[in-house]
Amino acid sequence: MAQDDKPQGGTQDGEAEKAADAKELHRTVREAGDAELDRPSGALFWSGLAAGIAIHSSLIAEGALHAGLPDAPWRDLVASLGYPVGFLVVILGRMQLFTESTITAMLPLVTRPSGWALRRTVRLWAIVLVANLIGTALAAGMVAGGALGNAEIRAAMVEVSARILELGGWQTFINAIPAGFLIAMIAWILPNGRNQAFWIILAITYVIAVAGFSHSIVGADETFLLLFTGRVDVGHALFGLLIPAILGNLVGGAGLFTLLAHGQVQGETGE
Repeated sequence: MAQDDKPQGGTQDGEAEKAADAKELHRTVREAGDAELDRPSGALFWSGLAAGIAIHSSLIAEGALHAGLPDAPWRDLVASLGYPVGFLVVILGRMQLFTESTITAMLPLVTRPSGWALRRTVRLWAIVLVANLIGTALAAGMVAGGALGNAEIRAAMVEVSARILELGGWQTFINAIPAGFLIAMIAWILPNGRNQAFWIILAITYVIAVAGFSHSIVGADETFLLLFTGRVDVGHALFGLLIPAILGNLVGGAGLFTLLAHGQVQGETGE
């Protein structure tokens, strides 16, 4: 029995090593990206719309915690525990989120560059981004109109959202780069950590919250709420908040992280 146990242990160790191999991760994430790129436009839109509405649960949870906590130095650290809620719902629910699709859509493009692959990637991003924005606008509109939450929580949600006004357009862009990088990291890590998916998403998105990094879709939810409650005008919402966050997330996720993730296996993928 001892002789039989040894090869079995060696096989398990080999499988564990293979599961952690960068080439295997690259292949897994790239194949997921290919599947997303091949999805019909309607399916992408409705999934993106659901994600835009669902991500609003982050702001609801943050607002509820903020309203229920005393005004203390640690208040934001605890209230930020609400931030991961929307990401847990969206990512574990397999909904299309713009920032998560940056790396999954980019790996097929950088592996097999072509005009056709570029058009597929731009199509995916455009549909998902528009759907996400519509979803966040609908959810924020319901809060601003008094249809969601009580008055105390709604006021807390506006107060939480107003923190993004502390940054100018350039600062928002810079702050969005690490957020895009970290969300892309979630998509890269999850194939190797499905059993720990809850904790991976919780830990990384909590870092984004407490560090004050700018996430384009959560930021869009906050921006629309501020817009609908008269705290910002359309020009500031568009050019000072939304566009800088979207571009920064693209640089961090589709640019920096994707190039690093692909670069470490370049020449080894067989493509």
